Amino acid sequence: MAAPLTVSVPHSLGREEAVRRLQKGTSLLREKFGDKITIVEDTWTDAHLDFKVAAMGQQAAGQIDVAEDAVHLAVELPYLLHLAGTKIKDLIQKQGTVLLEKK
Repeated sequence: MAAPLTVSVPHSLGREEAVRRLQKGTSLLREKFGDKITIVEDTWTDAHLDFKVAAMGQQAAGQIDVAEDAVHLAVELPYLLHLAGTKIKDLIQKQGTVLLEKK
Protein backbone atom coordinates (compact mmCIF):
# COMPACT_ATOMS: atom_id res chain seq x y z
CA MET A 1 0.00 0.00 0.00
CA ALA A 2 1.23 3.49 -0.84
CA ALA A 3 2.20 5.97 1.84
CA PRO A 4 -0.58 8.31 2.90
CA LEU A 5 -0.90 11.66 1.21
CA THR A 6 0.11 14.28 3.74
CA VAL A 7 -0.33 18.04 3.68
CA SER A 8 0.58 20.65 6.28
CA VAL A 9 -0.86 24.14 6.02
CA PRO A 10 0.72 26.75 8.30
CA HIS A 11 -1.47 29.41 9.88
CA SER A 12 -1.30 32.15 12.49
CA LEU A 13 -4.87 31.86 13.79
CA GLY A 14 -4.39 29.73 16.88
CA ARG A 15 -5.95 26.30 17.30
CA GLU A 16 -9.48 27.38 18.25
CA GLU A 17 -10.00 29.75 15.29
CA ALA A 18 -8.45 27.28 12.84
CA VAL A 19 -10.83 24.54 14.05
CA ARG A 20 -13.79 26.91 13.72
CA ARG A 21 -12.84 27.80 10.16
CA LEU A 22 -12.29 24.18 9.18
CA GLN A 23 -15.65 23.17 10.59
CA LYS A 24 -17.30 25.97 8.62
CA GLY A 25 -15.22 25.00 5.59
CA THR A 26 -16.85 21.58 5.48
CA SER A 27 -20.09 23.13 4.26
CA LEU A 28 -18.17 25.26 1.74
CA LEU A 29 -16.44 22.12 0.49
CA ARG A 30 -19.82 20.48 -0.09
CA GLU A 31 -21.04 23.55 -2.01
CA LYS A 32 -17.93 24.10 -4.13
CA PHE A 33 -16.86 20.51 -4.84
CA GLY A 34 -20.08 18.56 -4.18
CA ASP A 35 -20.19 17.36 -7.78
CA LYS A 36 -16.69 15.83 -7.43
CA ILE A 37 -16.39 14.73 -3.81
CA THR A 38 -18.78 13.44 -1.17
CA ILE A 39 -18.08 13.69 2.55
CA VAL A 40 -19.22 10.31 3.81
CA GLU A 41 -18.30 10.88 7.46
CA ASP A 42 -16.70 13.63 9.53
CA THR A 43 -16.22 13.30 13.27
CA TRP A 44 -14.57 16.08 15.29
CA THR A 45 -12.98 15.38 18.68
CA ASP A 46 -11.52 18.62 20.00
CA ALA A 47 -8.91 19.64 17.39
CA HIS A 48 -8.88 16.27 15.60
CA LEU A 49 -11.07 15.25 12.66
CA ASP A 50 -11.55 11.71 11.37
CA PHE A 51 -13.16 11.66 7.95
CA LYS A 52 -14.15 9.52 5.00
CA VAL A 53 -14.71 10.93 1.53
CA ALA A 54 -15.73 9.44 -1.81
CA ALA A 55 -14.62 10.56 -5.26
CA MET A 56 -14.54 8.84 -8.65
CA GLY A 57 -16.31 5.83 -7.14
CA GLN A 58 -13.54 5.38 -4.56
CA GLN A 59 -13.47 6.00 -0.81
CA ALA A 60 -10.61 7.46 1.20
CA ALA A 61 -10.17 7.83 4.94
CA GLY A 62 -7.99 10.26 6.80
CA GLN A 63 -7.53 12.61 9.68
CA ILE A 64 -6.79 16.25 10.33
CA ASP A 65 -4.95 17.48 13.40
CA VAL A 66 -5.06 21.19 14.16
CA ALA A 67 -2.08 22.66 16.00
CA GLU A 68 -1.59 26.26 17.16
CA ASP A 69 0.38 27.12 14.02
CA ALA A 70 -0.48 24.49 11.38
CA VAL A 71 -3.08 22.04 10.17
CA HIS A 72 -1.82 18.53 9.39
CA LEU A 73 -3.80 16.26 7.08
CA ALA A 74 -3.09 12.62 6.28
CA VAL A 75 -5.29 10.54 4.01
CA GLU A 76 -5.01 6.99 2.69
CA LEU A 77 -5.90 7.08 -1.00
CA PRO A 78 -7.04 4.04 -2.97
CA TYR A 79 -5.11 3.32 -6.15
CA LEU A 80 -7.23 5.36 -8.58
CA LEU A 81 -7.17 8.44 -6.37
CA HIS A 82 -3.49 7.92 -5.57
CA LEU A 83 -2.77 8.39 -9.28
CA ALA A 84 -4.16 11.93 -8.96
CA GLY A 85 -2.27 12.48 -5.68
CA THR A 86 -0.23 15.50 -6.80
CA LYS A 87 -3.29 17.35 -8.07
CA ILE A 88 -5.22 16.47 -4.91
CA LYS A 89 -2.35 17.63 -2.69
CA ASP A 90 -2.03 20.92 -4.59
CA LEU A 91 -5.79 21.53 -4.34
CA ILE A 92 -5.82 20.81 -0.59
CA GLN A 93 -2.81 23.08 -0.05
CA LYS A 94 -4.40 25.92 -2.04
CA GLN A 95 -7.87 25.69 -0.50
CA GLY A 96 -6.45 25.20 3.01
CA THR A 97 -4.27 28.30 2.67
CA VAL A 98 -7.24 30.38 1.50
CA LEU A 99 -9.42 29.11 4.34
CA LEU A 100 -6.79 29.71 7.01
CA GLU A 101 -5.32 33.02 5.90
CA LYS A 102 -5.52 35.78 8.49
CA LYS A 103 -8.29 38.25 7.69
